[in-house]
Amino acid sequence: MALALEGLPRIADPRVLVGHNHADDAGVMRIDDSLALVTTVDLLAPVVDDPREFGFIAATNCLSDVYAMGGDPLACLNVVGWPTAMSPDVLGEIMAGGQEAVVQAGAVVIGGHTFQSAEIRYGLAITGRIDPARIYTNTGARPGDALILTKPLGTGTVIQCAISRGAAPEEAFKAAVASMKTSNATAAAAVRELGANACTDVTGFSFLGHGWELAAASKVGIRIDAAALPTFPMVRELILAGIVDGSHKMNMNSFQQGVRFERDDPALATLLYSSETSGGLLIAVAHDDAGPLLARLHEAGLPNAAVVGTVVAQPPGVVTVG
Repeated sequence: MALALEGLPRIADPRVLVGHNHADDAGVMRIDDSLALVTTVDLLAPVVDDPREFGFIAATNCLSDVYAMGGDPLACLNVVGWPTAMSPDVLGEIMAGGQEAVVQAGAVVIGGHTFQSAEIRYGLAITGRIDPARIYTNTGARPGDALILTKPLGTGTVIQCAISRGAAPEEAFKAAVASMKTSNATAAAAVRELGANACTDVTGFSFLGHGWELAAASKVGIRIDAAALPTFPMVRELILAGIVDGSHKMNMNSFQQGVRFERDDPALATLLYSSETSGGLLIAVAHDDAGPLLARLHEAGLPNAAVVGTVVAQPPGVVTVG
């Protein structure tokens, strides 16, 4: 995708506050000095068997892009890829789950678009509002910042286990589904209240992919403390047993030039290159503010939020995993 975007003209419209130049989570366009629109689109293949639950998770995943920027969702459009042989009743359940998540976010579904697809795809195109003076992008991380991750890693591994084996370990599956259904609105509210320098969400491009995008856009380096990373139960054991998320090789090929591992740990590398569905926020916050923000996240019902690394000056555009 980055190669395809390279040939497009650079955005010169002064109303555009955030475009595609730094692979941020959403685009932002100024309306006036106090109001801007934040807009994004995403869609997913099913990650659970229950159609309504899948719709809820997919919508929660899509809404996360708006929250990562510091915005509030307003209007949503369903985006559906649908096999012609599938029952419309199933689609109705998926969209009902998505609408439930949208309503909980204080937004509304006002329409949508369906296209024929060999496999089920569902997601949202979202427009929200955002304060032009309080936009959180992936370009503001500063040396000395602490890095906070708000949700555990491993959804890709757990989902792949359920697909390939027909079931995943119950504890791991329940924890992953609960996390995927947890909105990032709470974490975003804490960021807006207490402040941060940069923010992104961790989704399909993996922890390392989104971390590298933050490092590259901010022109800083990142050091990750592998021992501090929160994960779902049994994820490492599943990887060692051969359960590997199908996208991890694509992510590794895309981002490994900007990643360094200080120890030989293939299972860790697989986890960190695996895609995440409805993952947490990765927040760069001034060191002295990390403690209060982490405490607020825990109070808000995110007990797995943790400081997982630091921002460093050198080498810029590199994520080092120690």
